Amino acid sequence: QVQLVESGGGLVQAGGSLRLSCAASGRTSSRYVMGWFRQTPGKEREFVSSISWSGTGTYYIDSVVKGRFTISRDNAKNTVYLQMNSLKPEDTAVYYCAAQIGRPLISDVYDYWGQGTQVTVSS
Repeated sequence: QVQLVESGGGLVQAGGSLRLSCAASGRTSSRYVMGWFRQTPGKEREFVSSISWSGTGTYYIDSVVKGRFTISRDNAKNTVYLQMNSLKPEDTAVYYCAAQIGRPLISDVYDYWGQGTQVTVSS
């Protein structure tokens, strides 16, 4: 089992940037695919991006990201990141980090979840 803790959320003006971090602990020796999701009140959780264990493979939901977000990971630090640029008010959401093993990058089925970090983009 792995535990996930997100950080880096906050309030930013439209056009600004944030970098979210997700620190993993526990059974980090497993080769987890890591992903980022987001959710706003009253809406379903939305898949944003994923990254392979090695970091060489990434997947983005283009309709969400539109070239503005970059996912990366540092396995030595057991941390995955989401760099978010050119933020828009519609990016306001709680962002969740998640981990899964054995499924392809395009899968939105994940086994472990963090508690989330709030991102608020003001206009």
